[in-house]
Amino acid sequence: MLLEVKHVKKIYQSGPSQTIALRDVDFSLDKGEYVAIMGESGSGKSTLLNLLATFDQASQGSIHLAGQDLAQIKADKVAQFRRDMIGFVFQDFNVLDHLSNRDNILLPLVLNNQKVAQMEARLNELAPLLGIEALLDKYPYQVSGGQRQRIAIARALVAQPDIVLADEPTGALDSKSSRQILDLFIRLNEMGHTLLMVTHSSAAAATANRVLFIKDGIIFHELYRGQATEADFQDRINHALAVLAK
Repeated sequence: MLLEVKHVKKIYQSGPSQTIALRDVDFSLDKGEYVAIMGESGSGKSTLLNLLATFDQASQGSIHLAGQDLAQIKADKVAQFRRDMIGFVFQDFNVLDHLSNRDNILLPLVLNNQKVAQMEARLNELAPLLGIEALLDKYPYQVSGGQRQRIAIARALVAQPDIVLADEPTGALDSKSSRQILDLFIRLNEMGHTLLMVTHSSAAAATANRVLFIKDGIIFHELYRGQATEADFQDRINHALAVLAK
């Protein structure tokens, strides 16, 4: 088991008042899975992603990634753990405009003090896979949104993390670019990468193998795709969302 989330609760304190963002979240993820998390705004899905990403800590419960209790990582080791174990893909790309696309991708390896030859070898593996060979010496502002997201995905993968966390990865893209990114996620998963994606899009979620639905801070329901087509799975997801909204 790669990821284990057990009875996680998250409370935000503001003076005398409390906001319970997560009440009792419990699920696990095996290596090589592709899982989507869905829920209405305010359901707690972004809070959950922040906890998994080590950007925040749970108030109660535990999260283990690759056997490591996230709450037990020392403060001065968190950034290193994050770089080694977790890749991130964000809705707004989070690439740095003053760096070339090449340097954006290699940044995690630079921070890990890897040798230039190792970095170039890793980039030479990724670039053809993501179709970005012609983009490496350009800057983010010189390429399209879909291409920027490919650069961001390359950066997420470059350090060969145990899991990739994606937060609304198609939210800022048009339908054609969104489909290209989702096809890329499918291919990456087929290659063995473990993906966990938060999305509001049933079309995006239908590319996953399993969908978790979060409501009022708990996992309300889950669906497995099995042998269903994307279209059939999307219909089941939409039905679940309709029930969830009641």
